[in-house]
Amino acid sequence: MGREFGSVGVVGLGTMGAGIVEVFARNGLAVTAVEVGDAALRRGAETLRGSIDRAVNRGKLSAEDRDTLLGHVTFTVGLDALRDVDLVVEAVPEHLDLKRRIFAELDRVCKPGTILATNTSSLSVTEISVATSRPDQVVGMHFFNPAPIMKLVEVVRTVVTAEDVVADVEALCTRLGKVDVTINDRAGFIANALLFGYLNQAVSMVEAKYATREGVDAAMKLGCGLPMGPLALMDLIGLDTAYEILDTMYRRGGRDRRHAPVPLIKQMVTAGLLGRKSGRGFYTYEKPGSPVVVPDEFTPRADAGTAGAARDVAKVGVVGSGTMATGIIEVFAKAGFEVVSVTRGAEKSARACEALKTSLNKGVVRGKLTEEQRDATIGRITWSATLEHLSDVDLVVEAVVEELSVKKALFASLDEICKPGVVLATTTSSLPVIECAVATERPADVVGLHFFNPAPVMGLVEVVRTIRASDETVATATAVCRALAKHAVVCADRSGFVVNALLFPYLNDAVKMVEASYSTADDIDHAMKLGCGYPMGPFELLDVVGLDVSLAIQRELYLEFREPGFAPAPLLEHLVTAGYLGRKVGRGFRDYSKR
Repeated sequence: MGREFGSVGVVGLGTMGAGIVEVFARNGLAVTAVEVGDAALRRGAETLRGSIDRAVNRGKLSAEDRDTLLGHVTFTVGLDALRDVDLVVEAVPEHLDLKRRIFAELDRVCKPGTILATNTSSLSVTEISVATSRPDQVVGMHFFNPAPIMKLVEVVRTVVTAEDVVADVEALCTRLGKVDVTINDRAGFIANALLFGYLNQAVSMVEAKYATREGVDAAMKLGCGLPMGPLALMDLIGLDTAYEILDTMYRRGGRDRRHAPVPLIKQMVTAGLLGRKSGRGFYTYEKPGSPVVVPDEFTPRADAGTAGAARDVAKVGVVGSGTMATGIIEVFAKAGFEVVSVTRGAEKSARACEALKTSLNKGVVRGKLTEEQRDATIGRITWSATLEHLSDVDLVVEAVVEELSVKKALFASLDEICKPGVVLATTTSSLPVIECAVATERPADVVGLHFFNPAPVMGLVEVVRTIRASDETVATATAVCRALAKHAVVCADRSGFVVNALLFPYLNDAVKMVEASYSTADDIDHAMKLGCGYPMGPFELLDVVGLDVSLAIQRELYLEFREPGFAPAPLLEHLVTAGYLGRKVGRGFRDYSKR
């Protein structure tokens, strides 16, 4: 039978430590909250009381429960107060020497049976444990911020952590209402190892002026459904904390360049731009600690756009018959544009037409469209099997198969058929837009318009500007996106653009974790959903997207950037070769045949 924890200690009462104190106290444990000095202790107590008062104001906690909760907590200075507790969780800043000193002192102070846990998010639990005479009783207990809300705890065992210690900590997590994922001691564990490579790459996009901070954040929120954009998340975490985590992961994790901190992060830390806690990071905040963003010199004006004047667009051609093409037709027709749909043959036109009507009818049933709006939308569409019907349109959107030779041939044909001044757009998600542009005699008129699937639902369009695209063309594309009620993110022409360039390396890293037998697909999915608030875990998403699609995009990214960390995981290649493509075939990382 496992041990019962009656009293616990928490060392360090910053945002994370105060949150951990609250978690324990909410669940009836007696908590000794320790800081290094009186001033830090007062700040920690204020942080805890502020969190509890907010819960009361929101009706999630009664005033009586608040008083009971606070009655479970004893605030004190110095580690000597922890002599009789059953468990200590250390939550001080991410500095190995500091943590080792604290653990050596805890080893001296605490009774022999006390479990010593560290909340480190990236440092070696093993290196911390050997500062004690009881390394078998040292474990990682990584809570996520805000600890009272986030459900995940990564339980990190070292090669010498006793099995009963791990089991007791797992049972405690259950008692606290948390979901534990138990893993071995490795740089970044699960969540941070996947999260911070993605965050670092997002910063590099801003550093290189590939896209704006607002563009990158909007792209990942609207394109992937994430709760926060990566730059806003960096501000929440704290750029100093993010730098320390990345630097530790780079040194401990095999010196993967994806974890080498982007120079801009160090520059911002040196300048005191730490994020929300300092009042300014990638964004400027109302005051230090506030979540309210205020305009600054980098905030785009409401009327800001590209330097060119947008051309008038009333009639749009869409080439293609797949799901994406049908969705784009629906989006344009709903927005009041006259649409010419061109497919290869009458049979494909008929199928596309039926798919569109089915989608519109669903909208009527769900109350999102009236029957009159549905009929008007259908009435704006002309179905055709020949490109010649595009001779008088103002914009053509190509949505055919992701094969460069096919797209280039199509653009060459459009160049001959379409009138001068027509904007020619490709919906490619990973191929070079410039290749389509130079297949024409009008490269200045060619742009990428990367819609996301399903197009009628997703609010993002990546407007991809080649080095030959004119300001007028880009202005026209962004104006069309506004008319469609889509958020346009303008970026340069390179593989993956914003969303796919950030998303697919993250998915690839997750596959490498499973390949290395570090964790399971289920635990990794739990970690990213419960620890980071992602709507789907990486393996759920891979199975939805299709492993073959993911592999193709990852190959394109690797070929373009030649970044070793972008090399497709061999496991992904093997699964695709074996026909494990995801939900569409009933088997990917999970078996869907019996679901």
